[in-house]
Amino acid sequence: MAQRLVPFLGYEDAAAAIDWLCAAFGAVEDGEARQTDDDGTVLHAELDIEGSVIFLSTPAGYVSSLRHRETCETERTMHDNPWVIDGLWVEVNDVEAHHARAAEHGAAIIRGLDEPGIGYRIYTAEDLEGHRWMFGQKL
Repeated sequence: MAQRLVPFLGYEDAAAAIDWLCAAFGAVEDGEARQTDDDGTVLHAELDIEGSVIFLSTPAGYVSSLRHRETCETERTMHDNPWVIDGLWVEVNDVEAHHARAAEHGAAIIRGLDEPGIGYRIYTAEDLEGHRWMFGQKL
């Protein structure tokens, strides 16, 4: 079955996020899908991560979760745990290699490799603007 749910993520700098997500998480951009305005701001882009697509952009006035945490106690408290809240789950083929690549490229590893009894070996990382991602490989 084709993917029927596509996450759409906002980034303060979607162009930088695309480069980082490709390097750290192994995403591949569909270059033909990228739309920008006159100053180069990404209005729409599409990335594939191990067969699943996400959309991303830089919406006008967007403030990243990471930056919002600097001034908002509620935002800081909401992220004071190792799980993914308002984030993404991605099943990968080799979670150990994925984890190593993410760490090598500066992903904030929130929860190291673990087998928490859910049928997957997982880890949790935060991207350069504070979106949380959980990656897992079926046991």
